[in-house]
Amino acid sequence: MTDVAPVLFLSHGAPPLADHPTWTRELRDWGARLGRPASVLMVSAHWENAPVTVSSTTPHTPLLYDFYGFPQRYYEVTYDAPAAPGLARAVAGALGGEVHQDPHRGLDHGAYVPLAELFPDADVPVLQLSLPTLDPARLVELGRRLAPLREDGVLIVGSGFTTHNLRWFGGLAADPDAAPPTASAEFDAWAAETVAAGDLDALVDFARVAPAAREAHPRTEHWAPLYVALGAAAASGVAGASVVDGFWYGLSKRSWQFA
Repeated sequence: MTDVAPVLFLSHGAPPLADHPTWTRELRDWGARLGRPASVLMVSAHWENAPVTVSSTTPHTPLLYDFYGFPQRYYEVTYDAPAAPGLARAVAGALGGEVHQDPHRGLDHGAYVPLAELFPDADVPVLQLSLPTLDPARLVELGRRLAPLREDGVLIVGSGFTTHNLRWFGGLAADPDAAPPTASAEFDAWAAETVAAGDLDALVDFARVAPAAREAHPRTEHWAPLYVALGAAAASGVAGASVVDGFWYGLSKRSWQFA
């Protein structure tokens, strides 16, 4: 990995996505191409908290199994990545000290599920950052303020889902590779085209201009991490390269790398 780290937005999935051989292979290959970053700053759809808050910097803080109704084996997954107190200090510096810390907060599944595939040796320090708002413009600005961390090899990752309507999810007995609903396909196609074009204005205004926006995201928390990634990438360009595509239980897995 170069000294200036890229920025990622990835669709992390529920824990069973880690059983899908295509997705796991795609993320393993992606991680191998990335190389080993100095550390990872993860912004997950599953942690909304204002003011901006960072996760525990104490080693061996337990994971947060923030889901229910799945087989027991999903609650026995471990990912004991090193703590990142230095990154926590750097984040506070980048944001002017406007950062709280939750000493008990471990990584949630939006963080550890994809990280276990990207960096399976769990040897990269990881810090998680909360979403203080779902407002796209404010999240882009948050990402811009975090962007200098990239110069120290910090991989900034927004972890959400390109479409996220759980009414489309038919349960684990359904076919995960079935054709997606029209709304999911339409929004995915728009997102692919708009990110490839680097059209930040359209992305920020997605609720008005994107097809099927309300169906694809009845609530926008799984789309919101993209804006932190876009802000962090803005100086080097927000035209992202689509690394993962396709659908899982009707949800778009599309994921991008910026710069």
